[in-house]
Amino acid sequence: MDLVNHLEGRLLFAVPKKGRLLQASLNLLEGADIQFRRENRLDIALVKNLPIALVFLPAADIPTFVGEGRVDLGITGYDQVQEHETGVRELARSRQLNGEAMATSQKPQGCETVMDLGFGHCKLQVQVPAKGQYKETRDLVGKNIGTSFVHLALEHFAKLEAEKEGKEVADMDKSKLKTKIIELSGSVEAACALGVADGIVDLVESGETMKAAGLMAIDTVVESSAILIRSKAPSNPDMVELIASRIRGVITAQRYVLCQYNIKRSQLDQAKTITPGKRAPTVTSLEEEGWVAVSAMVEKKKIAPVMDDLTKVGATDILVLDIHNSRASS
Repeated sequence: MDLVNHLEGRLLFAVPKKGRLLQASLNLLEGADIQFRRENRLDIALVKNLPIALVFLPAADIPTFVGEGRVDLGITGYDQVQEHETGVRELARSRQLNGEAMATSQKPQGCETVMDLGFGHCKLQVQVPAKGQYKETRDLVGKNIGTSFVHLALEHFAKLEAEKEGKEVADMDKSKLKTKIIELSGSVEAACALGVADGIVDLVESGETMKAAGLMAIDTVVESSAILIRSKAPSNPDMVELIASRIRGVITAQRYVLCQYNIKRSQLDQAKTITPGKRAPTVTSLEEEGWVAVSAMVEKKKIAPVMDDLTKVGATDILVLDIHNSRASS
């Protein structure tokens, strides 16, 4: 199949092609009933039931493709969006200082965050050898820093150097920083042990890899999770809204359960404070006088203490039901 010719009229949706965000992204698409088959590990897959094409890209590249309007939607990490936008700002500032004209485009540039997707939580942290001499980030000013997040690391250490010199960060020429930022594309955690860098700026999830490499975190640059981003000029805004609505419904279903119970009307106000629901609980009169049935959405992680508290105020026949999908306004 000539995939390129089949992209006409389809909304392009970028998905991480590998790494820590891939499987959770695929699960989200499945829950949103976005049906596709990725043939022979191709990087483009046509969606069967919607006019969409999925484009599998490195997570670090997705903000660029979305920001330039090459694709309409994307799933990536907040850290990657911040790295991209920091780089764009620095390029614009550099060209302005050098009197260079900025390239213009018919399309609005940049990407917008649609929603946090609730997975892929991690931190971009400054790390140093646990048994080394560096205890604070300012100790690394003027040293070698290894990272794949060059722009965020540069900005972070520019702020430290500006603070140390009593300057505004906007007045700092980042090309003349005392701190040397060394770009590494992989195995960043090995940089200190191999003598390439005095410290690193890298992503930390559980922290196990960092500990195994003999490192400890001394500062956090960015806290991150997976986000859905959109172009500022999508080819089909209605389809973007449809996909966002479906994904929002899946996320809600993952976070909440439906709690149902019976209670005397005289105890209803107490029960409603325990289960206020997302907007308000649903209350229905029962055939037995003075009793009502209540339904409310409750965060899954809080359901056990909620059931305990409902029992204390006189609720009976408490049921907890899974929510497979939902729709709600944003």
